[in-house]
Amino acid sequence: MACRRDGLLRVTSFLTCRTGIEERIIEFALQLLNGGAGSLASYLAAHVLLCLLPAFFIAGAMAALIPKPAITRWLGRNTPAYVSYPAAAAAGSLLAVCSCTIVPLFAGIYRKGAGIGPATTFLFFAPAGNIMALAYTGSILGPEFAAARLLLCLVFGIGIGVLMALLFWRDDVRHDQLTDNLFAEQAAIAPAALGVLLSLVALLIAGTLKLWPLTAGIASVDLPLPWAAAWQDTLFRWVPFDATRGEEGVSFQGSVLIVLLLMIAAVAWKGLEDITEGANRWTWISLGLAALTLLVAAARFVPVPDGLRVELTGRVFGVALALWAVWHFARKLSANDWHAWLWEAWRFVKQIFVLLIVGVFVVGMVRQLIRPEWIEALAGSNTLQANAVAVGFGVFMYFPTLVEVPVARMFLDLGMHPGPLLAYLMADPELSLQSMLMVAAVIGRTKTAAYVGAVALFSMTAGLLFGAWMDGAGRAPLVLALVLFVVALVIALRWLRQRQRAVIPA
Repeated sequence: MACRRDGLLRVTSFLTCRTGIEERIIEFALQLLNGGAGSLASYLAAHVLLCLLPAFFIAGAMAALIPKPAITRWLGRNTPAYVSYPAAAAAGSLLAVCSCTIVPLFAGIYRKGAGIGPATTFLFFAPAGNIMALAYTGSILGPEFAAARLLLCLVFGIGIGVLMALLFWRDDVRHDQLTDNLFAEQAAIAPAALGVLLSLVALLIAGTLKLWPLTAGIASVDLPLPWAAAWQDTLFRWVPFDATRGEEGVSFQGSVLIVLLLMIAAVAWKGLEDITEGANRWTWISLGLAALTLLVAAARFVPVPDGLRVELTGRVFGVALALWAVWHFARKLSANDWHAWLWEAWRFVKQIFVLLIVGVFVVGMVRQLIRPEWIEALAGSNTLQANAVAVGFGVFMYFPTLVEVPVARMFLDLGMHPGPLLAYLMADPELSLQSMLMVAAVIGRTKTAAYVGAVALFSMTAGLLFGAWMDGAGRAPLVLALVLFVVALVIALRWLRQRQRAVIPA
């Protein structure tokens, strides 16, 4: 009897232990899924609309409305390197956007005939070295970080482009011939097309710049929605977040934007999939919803005890003016031109957006496993391993544009060495998982792997150089290293030019 009792106790203990393990596994899996869902909800609520939505329309306009010579004059593979690479960096410096937003623009110029070298320089420099990122870096981390970020992003960004051009120069020739077949040669861009493109760029700038005229409140109205504050509390419970790590929750306004985004998705397929055959009512509904969504995203919704306060900011009027300009110039396009423009924009959405969603979800799950406390132990010194860890950390701790700067401040306070910190600042805007998936959809996995490897290598090199300078190394060795690198770039470009001239196009 006693043996039977002991056996029952052992079985019960085993089953209890097994149940506890299963519960912990389920709890851990739910934590990962909640992290992924929360990351996706926060991203869609805060960053897709004012940045990515205009970017898709800009990419479509580049592909459909701009003649190939307008792109290849500045960024083509046959353009002199002293023109194309600085032009790519200069174009990127004006766009304060994240890596996910820059990919559609990169896709637009590449599809239209830009060389792989200048195109990847643009892809790298825009998120990491734009004017807003540099200014914010200087104000939060100090002028030495801003100066190092500018210099090393510029030099190594051009270096990454040159390396891509060297590795894939034969593919570049074939791509150039393919764009000749895809797009007819035109003498100049039509005034209406130029107006559409500039208006879309103005829309992107009005929606993203954090300047006083745009962020200032102009008027407000209180709506009698007493449930708004309770709904906001519910959203924060559903999507918890840690603001000190740069995470974002879902606001009341964000939930409204997600609903509008889902409505756009529901009608866009019916309105844009067959747009080349003509517009239908779903086309106009989807475009109207897109415009409404941008205006809602530009406003400021603040739940108050008795309702919801809607503040009209300068951004609302800037976005509205830009939307009117887009409509004004789009009406002057021929039916074939604006049908082609919308089709190209829709093609980029289908090609890129699903990968973006998958990438953001996976990053949100992985972020649940990473702790900032690891920083001091893994990246507290300026070693190759520390810089590699900082670069790898940037892949799965992706933050929207400019948010990486205060997060870098947190890492610095936690004990990260300035060298690995700069490597992180250079890699984080470039190597997020979702952006890598999106780039692969544009240029293929082989080129993407080469680009990712080059960014990682040059980011670690930048971190080692800057860390050595911060540790007291003399200027002479660092200047000599940069000079030798520039000389190597010049030699590589001369060799590349000779090889390209030796190729007889088929």
